[in-house]
Amino acid sequence: MKIKPDLSFVKLFNLSFGFFGVQIAYALQSANVSRIFATLGADPHDLSFFWILPPLMGIIVQPLVGKWSDNTWTRFGRRIPYLFIGALVAVLVMCMLPNAGSFGLSVGAAMIFGLVSLMFLDTSINMAMQPFKMMVGDMVNEKQKGLAYSIQSFLCNAGSLVGYLFPYIFTALGVASVAAAGEIPDSVKWSFYVGAIILILCVIYTTSTVKEMPPKEYAEYHGIKEEDNEEKVSMLKLLVKAPKTFWTVGLVQFFCWAAFMYMWTYTNGAIAEGAFNAPIVNGALDTASKEYQAAGDWVGVLFAVQAVGSVLWAVVLPMFSNRKVAYSLSLLLGAAGFISTYFITDQYMLFISYALIGCAWAAMLAMPFTILTNSLSGKHMGTYLGLFNGTICLPQIVAAVTGGLVLGCLPLTESGIASQNLMLVLAGVFLILGALSVFIVKEKKQDEE
Repeated sequence: MKIKPDLSFVKLFNLSFGFFGVQIAYALQSANVSRIFATLGADPHDLSFFWILPPLMGIIVQPLVGKWSDNTWTRFGRRIPYLFIGALVAVLVMCMLPNAGSFGLSVGAAMIFGLVSLMFLDTSINMAMQPFKMMVGDMVNEKQKGLAYSIQSFLCNAGSLVGYLFPYIFTALGVASVAAAGEIPDSVKWSFYVGAIILILCVIYTTSTVKEMPPKEYAEYHGIKEEDNEEKVSMLKLLVKAPKTFWTVGLVQFFCWAAFMYMWTYTNGAIAEGAFNAPIVNGALDTASKEYQAAGDWVGVLFAVQAVGSVLWAVVLPMFSNRKVAYSLSLLLGAAGFISTYFITDQYMLFISYALIGCAWAAMLAMPFTILTNSLSGKHMGTYLGLFNGTICLPQIVAAVTGGLVLGCLPLTESGIASQNLMLVLAGVFLILGALSVFIVKEKKQDEE
């Protein structure tokens, strides 16, 4: 089997640059979905149900994209066609979702419009996101893989930073951050519009500068024989034969992604409740109030701080000689960040909390895929990475399905409303469990057959 040559930094950067645009779209979704649906009229106990669609579409789409692209070759490449189509659909839907309340629809109809838009948005984002991870596995040798995923992590966090800050920036520029009851503010709408433009430009750049390996060359570098290409193996069979690394890292992933699902779902309400003292109407936070919408803008700032913390911590992570210690410590710092939000009511002091949460995010982005791809050969690489996405999506689905029930079981605040702050504390507990699970991870490279 031939050894893949080293790639220049520019080539490694080009390979993942489109991820910057995709992550802007993902960040806008992550920071604003709860705000959008709460503004449309959703009850806090029902918010988690709106978050089921994104991971549900991911667990369906990403394994299929992996399997199909493993068996695809066009003059544009193997993974790139899926990347481009996904990005194009995402651009169209990003212009639809924030307008869910602008067509004079009833509350129920606006919710349905928003849900359908969200379903297509997350399907397309997943379709565009997965090929970037696959192309690194396809084209980068093991020596450079850590650097390649670090570049991808940097671009991911940079894109997140931009996406999270957009609503706050547009508000600062004088774009309205408050709208009539049931309508999404213009600051959010313009954030999605501009994010869509950046997304398609970034993807065009990557697709025009990256040349994937043709099938024969790919087979030579990955030790794939001609009869291997003709072999048809079901995803279920591959899952049964997955290396232990797949399952042990997957357990860590379960706790981590459940925690972040709670963060995305409940941060807006928690910040509005604790730091902005949003008024209460009919036993719930007034989502049309300027305090609630100001909290929504501030959530973007806090998530941006998280992204900065992640970038800085990503520089520190390679300095650890023991990967498991670095992974576990990162998750414990994130746990401290989540739990501290319960005790901090000053909006600026929350920067500390979210910077710590960024440490966990940095480890979650880089370490699982580095550990997993080093345990796999090139054969079925895309399919395995698609299946591994189930360890990201499944915990989010579980957290989304149970979130409202858990919230209903927690003690009420002094104002008599459901305490969304306690959901962030629970997220911290999940990260502690994830940190403990790191030490059962098996890193040994195994034969996939």
